[in-house]
Amino acid sequence: MTDDPFVTHRSLLFTVAYEMLGSAADAEDVVQETWLRWNAADRTEVRDTRPYLVRIVTRLSLNQLRASARRREEYVGEWLPEPLLTTPDVADDVELAESVSIAMLTVLETLAPAERAVFVLREVFETPYEEIAAAVEKTPESVRQIAHRARRHVAARRPRMDVDPVEQSAVVDKFLAAVTTGDLQTLLDVLAPDVVAVADGGGLAPASRKPIVGADRLASLLVRYVNVRGFAVTTARINGMPGARLSADGGTVAVSIVVEGGRITHLYGIANPHKLGRMDEAVDLQR
Repeated sequence: MTDDPFVTHRSLLFTVAYEMLGSAADAEDVVQETWLRWNAADRTEVRDTRPYLVRIVTRLSLNQLRASARRREEYVGEWLPEPLLTTPDVADDVELAESVSIAMLTVLETLAPAERAVFVLREVFETPYEEIAAAVEKTPESVRQIAHRARRHVAARRPRMDVDPVEQSAVVDKFLAAVTTGDLQTLLDVLAPDVVAVADGGGLAPASRKPIVGADRLASLLVRYVNVRGFAVTTARINGMPGARLSADGGTVAVSIVVEGGRITHLYGIANPHKLGRMDEAVDLQR
């Protein structure tokens, strides 16, 4: 046990930063900078450490979001969040698992920086408006308006994820078995007709630079993997959701899967090797 509040809240701080940035590497940098500021702070002036630390993380994350905007505009192909191998208890917190899912983080990318910060703090961490206002340096009334706007924006774009976990796992297992054996018909059965697959290679790994739409196109592509040298599939809990790690020809792809109505509606494949550093050890996320 430790008496240092920073150590106590470290997983929370990482989760806040990661939700805002979609990058584990950037989130770690923000948490490290937060520690430096905490270490230098006059702690006698700090009444409540949790909101104090969250406020620092939020401001640093906002700065990072604004600084990385140009970098993402110049990114080769589709940009997807950095995947995390997560512990089983993340999936037990259904709301947290949905909020950190690759699907949700991809939607959050469409928000302006301030909207994203307000949405994450309010909807995921249930932070009071007054504390959010202090973190983003706006009035509470302005924060309420931003929250309303962000909620409406996200609701219009987020995939529905109210799926029974048992059904979800069964669909994913069936899909992965079909990918492993190259079973075209089963793939067509398990994929929604209008399934959308998004791949992120960052120009460093083979990946479609545009989304692949439709079960026929996607299934035909997937069955070809069986004949690729070193092809293997292992299940993985990615960002709180069922997923997989695909290996082929010396490369790796982390795949996050969205199930709706008994079929797969979205696939997100991250192949950029610079984004796969958190796929070897499970990360503890907290709120």
